[in-house]
Amino acid sequence: MSAPEAPPAAPPREATPIEPLRAESAGPEPACAEPAREPGSAPRRLASATAAESDAGPDAAVHPEGLAGAGLSLDAFWWVACASEELPPGRALRRIVRGEWLALFRGPDGRPAALRDRCMHRNAPLSCGKVEAGRVRCPYHGWLYDPSGQVVAVPAEGPAFVPVARRAARAFEVREQQGYVYVRLAPPGDLAPDAAALEPYRYPRLGEPGWRRVRLRNRYRGDMTHIAVNNIDVTHTPFVHRGIFRVERQQPIRATIRRTERGSVHVEYAGEDSNLGWFGWFLNPGGGPIEHRDNFHMPNVTEVEYVFSPGKSLFIISQAVPEEDGHTLLYTDLLYRFGAFSAWTPLDWVVRRVIRAQGQRVIDQDVEVVRWQAEVVARYGEEFHNTAADAIQVLVESIAAELRAGRDPRRLPPRTAELTFRV
Repeated sequence: MSAPEAPPAAPPREATPIEPLRAESAGPEPACAEPAREPGSAPRRLASATAAESDAGPDAAVHPEGLAGAGLSLDAFWWVACASEELPPGRALRRIVRGEWLALFRGPDGRPAALRDRCMHRNAPLSCGKVEAGRVRCPYHGWLYDPSGQVVAVPAEGPAFVPVARRAARAFEVREQQGYVYVRLAPPGDLAPDAAALEPYRYPRLGEPGWRRVRLRNRYRGDMTHIAVNNIDVTHTPFVHRGIFRVERQQPIRATIRRTERGSVHVEYAGEDSNLGWFGWFLNPGGGPIEHRDNFHMPNVTEVEYVFSPGKSLFIISQAVPEEDGHTLLYTDLLYRFGAFSAWTPLDWVVRRVIRAQGQRVIDQDVEVVRWQAEVVARYGEEFHNTAADAIQVLVESIAAELRAGRDPRRLPPRTAELTFRV
């Protein structure tokens, strides 16, 4: 994850539209919807969560592993809860992040708020309620909550109402920047200094002259790490995405791979040129060498960067967000710069439609193959027999394994590898 400066007090929300969710599964999409799970199964939290809350009260942690003094918890990171445009004033929205049910809404000042999606009275979901002047009202008995989770009105008590601290709903840290609303699940007081210093991912290229953005959101049935690995796996592309992006040519590609002390994996490729699928004639008409870099940043961000030819670049950035019961939301931003084709609005309208359609088609194919993988893993367990070309995946999985164990991957020693594989 990058460590940018804190955003302004009231960051502007961008108008870039997000693609409607593609339903690999009928997950927890609209407010009040039933969270996705297998038919006939009981609701459950992720394996990393406790089976039930303790008797410590409503603020008991759902994800206790690896907080202060015990390494690094996944709950210390910032996770995308929604796109800014999905959370207009006056609306409550349900999202699930790592097994935590969230009720999202905007407070009186327009800032986003996130509460545990549970009224402290009779356990109705707050996300099904109405937002009134920046406060969310429970749909069951009308308890009214402010953005901090405090109950500020109980209709049944009338003018005799007095705030009671133990009635407060669990509130989470929220940050809004670059068109996304992020949440951090760990209580601030439980974080060690190096964990508390983690910041939401900051998008490169965004807002730079000539760059445009298309945003997609898709639900996968699969593990967050498997999805991230798939995003930066070159060797699957001529088979899963044949023709759209690459065909099998047995062309040698060289790769230099580095695992860094920041919990990242960086890859630089050499030897790629014209194997770009249907749009190679446009992206690289001369067929010269292209620049290609892939990056993984713990715990869930992948970057795929191409410079196809002078003035034509594509940057694909994805953030995977675990929900529950094996479902993961993937937020994908396709940032592109195609010279006059993206600078002039009438041409950019066409380019945007093509990028959105082709990007979604590629993701639809990935959703299917990751689902197949998840079904096999669920039946037989996870056992991989890797080739040299899988060194990238192995290094990413080494970081993920540290995080699952509650340890800080930044303590892993740097690693560098050079290899050649064929595509």
